[in-house]
Amino acid sequence: MSKTKTAIIIGGGIGGLVTALKLHRAGVKVRVFESVENIRALGVGINLLPHAVRILTELGLAEKLEKIGLPTAELSYFNKYGQQIWQEPRGVNAGYHYPQYSIHRGRLQMLLLEAVKEQLGEEAVLTSHHLTSFDSFSDYTVAHFENKKTGEHVGSYDANMMIAADGIHSVVRKHLYPNEGDPIFSGRILWRGLAEASSFLTGKTMIMAGFQDQKFVAYPVDPEISGDRALINWIAELAIDEEMPSRADWNRKIDKEKFAPAFADWDFGWLNVPQLTRDTEAVYEFPMVDRDPLPAWSFGSVTLLGDAAHPMYPIGSNGASQAILDADALGQAMKEQPSIELALKAYEKMRLDTTANIVRSNRKNGPEHVMQIVEERAPEGFDALNNVISQEELEDITGGYKKIAGFDKQTLNTK
Repeated sequence: MSKTKTAIIIGGGIGGLVTALKLHRAGVKVRVFESVENIRALGVGINLLPHAVRILTELGLAEKLEKIGLPTAELSYFNKYGQQIWQEPRGVNAGYHYPQYSIHRGRLQMLLLEAVKEQLGEEAVLTSHHLTSFDSFSDYTVAHFENKKTGEHVGSYDANMMIAADGIHSVVRKHLYPNEGDPIFSGRILWRGLAEASSFLTGKTMIMAGFQDQKFVAYPVDPEISGDRALINWIAELAIDEEMPSRADWNRKIDKEKFAPAFADWDFGWLNVPQLTRDTEAVYEFPMVDRDPLPAWSFGSVTLLGDAAHPMYPIGSNGASQAILDADALGQAMKEQPSIELALKAYEKMRLDTTANIVRSNRKNGPEHVMQIVEERAPEGFDALNNVISQEELEDITGGYKKIAGFDKQTLNTK
C-alpha cells in the first residue's frame, strides 16, 4: 500500500476549507494554517452559483446550506432610474438541478470550518499561524510560520504538497512572482453593508442597477427573516479620481457621506437606496482590484488556489464559486494522477485558462455589460427597451458569460 499523502493548506477561508474537504476525500492527510487567532463569521453577503452548490452537495452539506442560504429566485438588471433592462430566473427556478444561494460569507465559512473539524479532526486547523517563508522541492515542502501578533516563530511543518489559498495578498504568490507588485486598481471603490430592511420585489430577487461607474447591488441573504422584512446585503460602487487606498485601509469602516450623495435620488419605489444605506450600521470600503492572469500556478509540490491564483472583479457573482471549483478540480486531479507534481499540473491545466478568461471578461463587465450599453445609448432613460437594446443582444451577453464561468445550464445538469 502506498504511503498516505500529506498536504499543507495556507488559508482557512472558503477556498482553503473546501480544498481540505476535497483532499481528505481523496485520501490525503490535510492541515489548514490560518493567520488569525480566531476564525469568526465576518464579512457580508456573497452568492454561490449552482456549479459550486453541486460540489458542496457532493460533500454532504446540502441540508446545512439550505438552513443558512437564501435560494436566489431571479436576477434583474435596471438602469439608474429603476427601469428594468433584464430579468432571468436563477437556480432551481431556471431549471438547474442545484439552487443558487445568497448567503452570508461568515456563516458559510463557519459551516465549512465545522465540517473540516468534524471530518478531519480538531487538530486539522491551526490558527495564529502566519506563513513567513517556505522551502519547496519536487516531492515535499517545508513551511515556516509565525504568530503575526507577537512575531514569534511558531513552527515549521512539512508535507508532500502546499496549497496556497491565502487570498489576493498571497505570501506564496509573492514568493513565486516577486516582481508582480500590488493588485491592479480599477479606479472604482465598493462600499458594502448589511441591513435589516423592507423586503423588495419577490423577496428572493438579486438586483443590480446603474452602469459601470455608478452601480448598486442588493439581495437578501437570510432565510430566517421573511415576510415583508429581509436582511439585505448591498454594494454601492463609484468610479473615483484618486489613487487606490493603501492596503492598511482595505475593509475599513467609513463615513457614508463618502458615497451616499451620489445615490441620494435612487428611490425606485420598490427599493429605496438612500433609506437602505441610512439603516445600515457599519459600512466597509474596498477598492475594486484584480491581478493579471499568471502563466503558471504549480511549481513542484506547491500550487495556488482561489484569490491567490486568480483574483477577479466581483462581477457575475463568481469569486467564492470559482475557489470552490478549484478545490473540486484539485481533488479530482489527486485521484487521477500517479504523482503529486503531475496532479498539481493537471489541476492547473483544468483551471488556469478558464479562470483567466473570467478575469478578462469581468474587466469588460461580464454579463453586467448590458447595463453599460443601455447607459451609453439611453442616458436619460427609455420608453421602450427594445429601441435601445435587442433581446438577442441581451441573451448573447448574459448567456455567453454563463459558458465562460462554467454554469451553462445544459452542461452543468448533465454532470
